[in-house]
Amino acid sequence: MEKTPLAFRTHITVFGNTNAGKSSLFNKLLGQDMAIVSDIGGTTTDPVTKAMELIPYGPVALTDTAGLGDMSEIGEQRVKKTAKALEKTDFAIYAADCTDFDEAAYEDAKKQFEKKKIDHLLVFTKTDLGADGLKERFPEAVFVSVNDDASIENLKTVLQDRLSKTAPEENTMIGGLLPSGSNVVLVIPIDSEAPKGRLILPQVQLIRDCLDHGMKCIVTRDTELKETLKEQKNVDLVVTDSQAFKFVASVVPEEIPLTSFSMLMARMKGDLKKLIEGADAIESLKDGSRILMAEACTHNSSHEDIGRVKIPRLLRARTGKDLTFDYFVHQDFPENITDYDLVIHCGGCMINARSMANRIDFCLENGVPITNYGVVLAYVNGILDRCGKIFRTQ
Repeated sequence: MEKTPLAFRTHITVFGNTNAGKSSLFNKLLGQDMAIVSDIGGTTTDPVTKAMELIPYGPVALTDTAGLGDMSEIGEQRVKKTAKALEKTDFAIYAADCTDFDEAAYEDAKKQFEKKKIDHLLVFTKTDLGADGLKERFPEAVFVSVNDDASIENLKTVLQDRLSKTAPEENTMIGGLLPSGSNVVLVIPIDSEAPKGRLILPQVQLIRDCLDHGMKCIVTRDTELKETLKEQKNVDLVVTDSQAFKFVASVVPEEIPLTSFSMLMARMKGDLKKLIEGADAIESLKDGSRILMAEACTHNSSHEDIGRVKIPRLLRARTGKDLTFDYFVHQDFPENITDYDLVIHCGGCMINARSMANRIDFCLENGVPITNYGVVLAYVNGILDRCGKIFRTQ
């Protein structure tokens, strides 16, 4: 569990007004000093995230945020970053100072949680200084003091219980698509974009997913695919790096289902149906159409980069139009996307499911179609219907 990537952890975020004791609570939950603690309000600037194990629940990511009550010029920027933290929050802790409870601020925060469909827990801090009847008014709240380890352990127990009850269905790339005992061939090209000496996260995750669901996986390069298929008597699914779609589709017989790592990741992280529907917008692109390319991680690009070279080249060739591409990387996502005609997202392996779902909803609420790398590459190669067939059999 210690090596579980942040993108696959339940994200718990601590919200609350400035100087409510959020950072002290954050540090106590972690059992180490990760956030600076001070009596001076506004000490926390950017959100701080740390992986931890909430035993026996499992791996989580805990985030400390800036205070919601800082209205200075810098404070306003901090509040905006705190609001962005909502986009990836699976469960919220609202920390409130027992000695200075701003109930109106809490009610405002509750509305934001409800809008984003985020379950939350009200936690009163500094209880060693007195609770003033709050326990009677808020019986569902948890009362803690960083000077009382028993109260912190109680909070962890309550968190485990709440998370267990509200946990989403199992996040899986391949579970439910094929029965146990199935044979899956994974096609992993080794080119200049492949990291030296290791596999990328979607590839590793799918191998583990196959093992978790009792499936046998055979890993091969595209250059050995023909030979591999000849050696395997029964193949139930071929999964390829989407950059090799065209070649792999020409090699794999029509009767064998075919899809990509990117499409399987989209199934696990977001709404694949909406991403497939978004590809229809490609045919409506015109000269001057603007496309937002959203990449969830930062990386060095090369002449073979999928998002910055291959997809733009293929789309210009497919449409015959002069298209404009803008790039937003890592946690960045524009607040205004109405000037875009299409959003093309990466596989999303480095952000959690909540972030991906919120980005899809945000685009559609603003009337902008969204799709992803794997879907686009299947579309431009004329095999999207074939590659989406495995998902329609569920």
